[in-house]
Amino acid sequence: MDNKGGGKYTLRRNDLLYPELSFKANGVLFEVYKQLGGGHNESYYQKAVAIGLKNAGIKFVSQRYVPLKFQDEKVGKYYLDFLIEDKIVLELKRGHWLPVAVLEQVKKYLESLNLDLAIVACFANDGVIIKRVINEKRVLKTLKPTRYTS
Repeated sequence: MDNKGGGKYTLRRNDLLYPELSFKANGVLFEVYKQLGGGHNESYYQKAVAIGLKNAGIKFVSQRYVPLKFQDEKVGKYYLDFLIEDKIVLELKRGHWLPVAVLEQVKKYLESLNLDLAIVACFANDGVIIKRVINEKRVLKTLKPTRYTS
């Protein structure tokens, strides 16, 4: 993975979902914060992130519609901030705190779309806080137990 300074980052973990795509998306988030700072409306961050994703060559859909169904009938709807390359849900928030309800909602997005990973980014006055959220119902089924030997 390349950084903006031309150097290379080495990924030292092999248990991350979509590590290179996540790294690029996080780079966009940090660049948006670096240029805009904190304290802006969430919609401004959404516009800036869309520009950053496009300029980074990352395919995405903004305001992706997600139906909520009960017994195969639509009972509600959600709109994701971004769906990146049909793999990662990206949700943006403003402020320092991330309520548990937001994390639970993001997990529902993952379940509805049958996806494995979401990134929630909170733009605060002193930085951008990034939280990875996994769809435990899907991911834990595919993980093989790690055996440690002495």
